[in-house]
Amino acid sequence: MKRRFHKVCTSVKEQSYISYAKIASAAGFSDMNLIIIKATSPDDLPVHEKYIQHLLKLFSISPSSCHSFAISFTRRFGTTRSWRVALKSLILLHRLLRSVQGKSPLWAELLWIRSNGLISLYPCHFKDVTSSSSTCSNSYTKFVSSYAQLLDEALNCVDLDSKKLENQQHQEEKNETFQEKMNEMGEILEILPQLQSIIDRVIDCYPIGVATKSFIVQSAMKHIIRDSFVCYTKFRREIVVVLENLFEMSYRNCIAAFNIYKKSAVQTNKLCEFYEWCKAKGLCGYYEYPLLEPIPHIHIKALESFLSGMWQLTESSSSSWSDQESSSAFTEEDGRQQQQQQHMIKGIVDEEKPLIDLEGEYDDDNDDF
Repeated sequence: MKRRFHKVCTSVKEQSYISYAKIASAAGFSDMNLIIIKATSPDDLPVHEKYIQHLLKLFSISPSSCHSFAISFTRRFGTTRSWRVALKSLILLHRLLRSVQGKSPLWAELLWIRSNGLISLYPCHFKDVTSSSSTCSNSYTKFVSSYAQLLDEALNCVDLDSKKLENQQHQEEKNETFQEKMNEMGEILEILPQLQSIIDRVIDCYPIGVATKSFIVQSAMKHIIRDSFVCYTKFRREIVVVLENLFEMSYRNCIAAFNIYKKSAVQTNKLCEFYEWCKAKGLCGYYEYPLLEPIPHIHIKALESFLSGMWQLTESSSSSWSDQESSSAFTEEDGRQQQQQQHMIKGIVDEEKPLIDLEGEYDDDNDDF
């Protein structure tokens, strides 16, 4: 009885919002709150592209409208008890974040809203009360919460789409000093765990129960999956760069790189299972999925042996192998051991190189469902 009462109240409230939006629109008003209400109506249709383009146009004309959007989104997502409204609000936010630059006013406003406690994507306090049973309600609530956590994580990764990361393949053409190169490796080692965390959140967006059959959930999953393609490809490209420079890095960075590489071996297996499930559900085309290459256990053991054979450096040491090579007189045995280590790392890198580059493959023009 209580659930039915909540369902009726939520339905009445949503209908009043829609009626208000229609009246205001007919009267010629253009309010951000009304646009969001119309874009996230509680029906089974995906978010219409015209609302995405309308909002992007407003952002380009008036950057201050990003603040209005952040406030209106917070009000809409934070007060609804309808899983359709909540999910479509997240899809709307996701589409907009993909369409603007990482350091745009929209990102800044959302981060400000979150830091001041006006909205909480994680932990997500949403709970659906419009479904016919508690089982259905839990299914939709779980998916909305997982999706919200993914977007919350994405807000922390503004620099993932920076030009520096996108154009690192061109860095080889520049004359970099050794210190600049090592600084670059340090930056990559900070980015890689963020990419891994995003991939973990993607895998967590695994719909269960009735949510797997929802058209809106499937629409959201396609956006999530396509973003994971880009994250995975970026990660594999950057880990190859790290492995290529492993012999020159400090002991601390080598340990960090090894931990990242070791986690990727487990994560790749989980991602492979996730993608197989997505393919079976017909989410995205087979040709879109990147080639996942599991990391053999022998590679992990080889790197463990490699690290154990390194010079004993303290955690606070900032010296690199190349510095020691230039300042120390190696014995013939040391030289042979160094060559063997280089050969081993090169073998691992060579096996990592045949990757699919998906840069530029996933445009918003292909996101209409």
